[in-house]
Amino acid sequence: MTMLKLLGIIFLCGLLSPSQEVLSGLSCAVSPGAMQKVLSDAILQNGLLQQHVQGLVLPNIMCEGGLLNSPTSITGLHLVQVRLPKLSVVLLPGIGVQLSIAAKLELSGNCLVGLLSELIDILVDVNITANIKCTNFESGTVQVVTEDCLCILGAIRIKLLSGLLSLSVNEIVLKQLTATLPGLLCPVVDIVVNLVNIQLLGTLNEVIPVGTAGTIHYQLASLPFTSGSFLGLDLDGAVKQVGGSIIPHDSSPSALPPLVDKLLVLGLRQSFLNAALSLLIQIPPQTFTCSPEIFSSAGNLQKAIATLLPTGCSACRGNSPLSIRLTLSGRPLILLEDKRATVELSVLVQVFVRRSDGPILNVLLLKADLSLNVHVSIAGGRLVLGLSLGSTSLSLESSDVGISNISSLRPHCSSLLAETLVPLINGALGIGIPLPNVLGIPLIKVDIQILAGLLVILV
Repeated sequence: MTMLKLLGIIFLCGLLSPSQEVLSGLSCAVSPGAMQKVLSDAILQNGLLQQHVQGLVLPNIMCEGGLLNSPTSITGLHLVQVRLPKLSVVLLPGIGVQLSIAAKLELSGNCLVGLLSELIDILVDVNITANIKCTNFESGTVQVVTEDCLCILGAIRIKLLSGLLSLSVNEIVLKQLTATLPGLLCPVVDIVVNLVNIQLLGTLNEVIPVGTAGTIHYQLASLPFTSGSFLGLDLDGAVKQVGGSIIPHDSSPSALPPLVDKLLVLGLRQSFLNAALSLLIQIPPQTFTCSPEIFSSAGNLQKAIATLLPTGCSACRGNSPLSIRLTLSGRPLILLEDKRATVELSVLVQVFVRRSDGPILNVLLLKADLSLNVHVSIAGGRLVLGLSLGSTSLSLESSDVGISNISSLRPHCSSLLAETLVPLINGALGIGIPLPNVLGIPLIKVDIQILAGLLVILV
């Protein structure tokens, strides 16, 4: 029973969803042209159909009509090759997918005309049509049902070296093949469809590592749905840290833009991206000396802090250099607006002095709220986000030396964060967010759109 459920292939399934607005982490729409290529590659180009029809044995054919009306028997008739196969797909709204395969079947066997035995080759045109749909969605799996399989035979050509068969025998052979081939070919189509099911379901139901930080587990979130112009799929994206804890993300309704002339549209919701960012941006506290070797405006920051020190602060006038400790505060938050993406991030900036007698003097503890501009790209099937500092807002958390006005520090702290923290964050983001390999459609020559609450990838 488990194996039957595994046969849920989203590309072949289709019950119309009551709404095209969905609540999962990711959604995609696949064009009929993309589906046709995916299925043609899987069934025809990879030789799957040929593999399962080759060697099919047909019943013996007995008739009159050979030379001088001698009794004729055709035995050992078997299918040798599928020639010139072509596959086409039609989306049936609310039903599923209609799959059609047109081909020429090459058959071979032995022909006995009277007492003369020789090889016989038969070439027959065939068109197989079947409706495929999905039912019984449960926990990321569906059951595939093949219905209304129709096998229509066309022209038939019989090659016999002696040429001893009459036209009446041709008609009898065609009649026999019409009666027997559908019963053999339709079960083969069902087997092939189920095998492709498992293969393509694996492109959606997969666990992909995210560096050493954790994994993203993609799987089908609901029953696929079809319209006349696309097949829609909703995916869950469970973001897991090392150790198995899941980073939660809320979902909100959103609709994908139209396919137009694209093969695939993939939409990633803001909440899912936030969970992925939390997994990627895990930077430990950074401590360093406030010096020009670390960031360019270190001297200016020291001078600005010096002017803020109270005149009566004897502990502030030592020779010990200033040290800085940067600590991320809370989780990063990506905001998707029309044609614009930003990341908001809070950082604690501690400026301190190590006294010669051991204790640390906390000169300043600041909270910096950063707004980071986002550049989005696709590389190697992964979504890569590059950040640059947009704006910085500073607030004073505490000061052991009585500093209260920090307005003059903002430009120097912005330089500090842009030159030290932002490169670290970009390094962490550089491995990218792995994307599902939807039906094996490669993410090349993509366009990226940023909408309110949704990042859209168009192929």
